[in-house]
Amino acid sequence: MTSTILLRPRAYCANGGSFFLVALLPPPKDLPPLPTEIWSDILEFVAIQRNSQTLWSLLTVCKLFKELALPLVYARVATSKIPTLEKLVARLHFADQRWDSIRRIPFSTPGRWVQTLDLSRVEFTGQAQALLLDSLLVKLFPLVPFLARFQMNPSFILSRRAMESLGQRQGAVNVRALEGIGYLPSGSPTEEPLTRLLRCCPALEELEIIGRGLDPAEMEFTSQDMEISLPDSFVPLDLACLKNLSILSIYSSSLILSFILSPLPALSKLTITPFDDVPTALSSQFIASHGTSLRSLLLFTPKSWPTRLHPSPRTLLCTSPTLRHLSLERPLPPQLNLPTENFHPLEILSVPRPDPDFWPVLERLLPRLPALRAVRARDVRWLRKGMGTSAQAAGVQGELREWRRRLLRRGIRVLDTEWNECE
Repeated sequence: MTSTILLRPRAYCANGGSFFLVALLPPPKDLPPLPTEIWSDILEFVAIQRNSQTLWSLLTVCKLFKELALPLVYARVATSKIPTLEKLVARLHFADQRWDSIRRIPFSTPGRWVQTLDLSRVEFTGQAQALLLDSLLVKLFPLVPFLARFQMNPSFILSRRAMESLGQRQGAVNVRALEGIGYLPSGSPTEEPLTRLLRCCPALEELEIIGRGLDPAEMEFTSQDMEISLPDSFVPLDLACLKNLSILSIYSSSLILSFILSPLPALSKLTITPFDDVPTALSSQFIASHGTSLRSLLLFTPKSWPTRLHPSPRTLLCTSPTLRHLSLERPLPPQLNLPTENFHPLEILSVPRPDPDFWPVLERLLPRLPALRAVRARDVRWLRKGMGTSAQAAGVQGELREWRRRLLRRGIRVLDTEWNECE
């Protein structure tokens, strides 16, 4: 309520009266407080747009902000230092020991707030560091029941106990993405730990597995004497939600064979290293088994020294009839087969760089690719403005511009590694 204001005349007035002061405008109404759900959305937007330091500063504004922002601080944990991870594990372990079930909260805080754990920037410095990291993860995984995304540096190979700690904990069904998982085939006739982990994650949507490369001596030995087989009691994997799958630098293993023999109905994007010239390689068989549902197929060989490049199968367009994006790897195939008298719905074709030997192959395919809209040079960038005409017409740039001139006649754009057209 507003207090009444009276206007009185001066004291020496003989017959003075009092007058009420009437406001010309009605008094302003108090704005209702924002619900906590709206404040949570606002702070979450700040957490996404700004850095973590800005989010930490919100904790000191008021008690309400602290209660709302603290779960967001722990929701996305990313670190590149082992000591920081040690402090996090100690904090979660201490909170879990003090947890009281009388409060009717299923899990302790802040462990139940963690949804993303990103360790992809942790550099590998030695076996002692790898053992310490593995031990910390064994302690950490049971304390984060709602962990949905886990990212790892593939230089580290998770041990059996770490995978069991991740897969056999409460909340394993909440895992949606596993990225940068280093893999080393065991060669044992029993089921591998990574396969058992995948059995515990039926809601998995994204999976990235990276091997240790291929040694020529090992490849020769493997191709002659080693056969991959699964136990007689093998049960197909239940990965009905898996959409994106990356299998890099792995030519043959029981894990890939498990994928081949398991239904993957939701798989739409596959990134795989080709090994079409290796007799026992399973990469081509994998594409043939699950190519019918693919909309994006990326052939990629991780760069290492020395980099060993292997050819790709020529039947990619036949085994993947619904493909929209195809990215090839060097050496480019001398021929790409298509079903007889059929058109393919391919829209984007990516090549490492324009190759004059591959142009006749592409030219023969163009009449059968009516939906093709762009050809991308994956490892090439357009020269910036101001470069001379001689520089633009030399080498790879000259070949790229020649491709652009030929393809523009058909309404097909030529893009560089950043998906930009020539200015």
